[in-house]
Amino acid sequence: MILVDPPTGDIRMSTLILTARDNAINDRLGAELADVEARFNAELISDLPCVNDLVSHIEQYRGKMLRPTLVLVSAMACAPCEDDGVRDSHRVLATVIEMVHMATLVHDDILDDADVRRRGSTINHLAGNEAAVMLGDYLISHAYHLCSSLGDESISRVISETTNAVCEGELLQLANRGNWSLDESTYFEIIRRKTASLCGTCCRLSARFSGANAATTDGLSQYGQNVGVAFQIIDDLLDLTGSQATVGKTLGRDLEKGKLTLPLIRYMSTADDSSRQAMIDLMSSRDDGPAELVMERVREAMTDNGAVDYARRRAEKLTRQAVSALDNLPESAARTLLGSMAEAVLNRRC
Repeated sequence: MILVDPPTGDIRMSTLILTARDNAINDRLGAELADVEARFNAELISDLPCVNDLVSHIEQYRGKMLRPTLVLVSAMACAPCEDDGVRDSHRVLATVIEMVHMATLVHDDILDDADVRRRGSTINHLAGNEAAVMLGDYLISHAYHLCSSLGDESISRVISETTNAVCEGELLQLANRGNWSLDESTYFEIIRRKTASLCGTCCRLSARFSGANAATTDGLSQYGQNVGVAFQIIDDLLDLTGSQATVGKTLGRDLEKGKLTLPLIRYMSTADDSSRQAMIDLMSSRDDGPAELVMERVREAMTDNGAVDYARRRAEKLTRQAVSALDNLPESAARTLLGSMAEAVLNRRC
């Protein structure tokens, strides 16, 4: 399976290229994601044009819709008949989680001083940090407003606990900016909270809404968490090795902000003292030429050291673990699709 971003104007989702016999699940998934997008837009309508203008701009933030897809395909995989798998509660959950995710993107761009996302201007670049902060808050507020329609307080508590974990992960990362001795265990704790927790919640709550047994629910939760960690490792690698034209967002911000990601942590733990100090000096200085040249030197050092390949191998292992976590699910096109989604994380270019 490969992922292809559709042209602007079409539904902003990943086109899942499967075998001809699986076209039905593709069509079903496309229709369900279109429904989620419509619910998302309807929930955020305001009587204030200035609010609607900002909300309309975040349309460009919508990429592969990974998290809503995890909700919907998990529901299909839990059902005896895939066509009956997705309930209205799954659609609401998918919309709520997409709102939470969008809020984190808006706030992330402020933290990173990013100008570009999805090949367009970020909210903070377009309207300033104050407007971006409030828009992120607006998304979170509406997420909980919509979540309340499910009529189950325990669901709201799970979503809030997950949102808390996301914030904790970001705060832990901020607390370790410029920590050149950051270890892998702390890095994985950061990304487990800030990225993997939401992906795990997608699958866990979806299985719960489907009435799945404990083993299936736990397996899907583990699948989502492993996919989320692998996704973040690849995202960190793209920030280091990708091109802005392809990735579609401002790159190199991790290094500029002193945020150590897995390839850099690996480099710092394996390089000799001289090389390690040279890397610290390079990343700490603003006098070593244009940012692009500094990035190139850092990228080259970590590639030669094997740190880039090391990070990629860790992501590959996590995707294998994610697929293994699906063993309690019956064989189906939806289960196959979940496995293909995990593998596709490794092939991301944007």
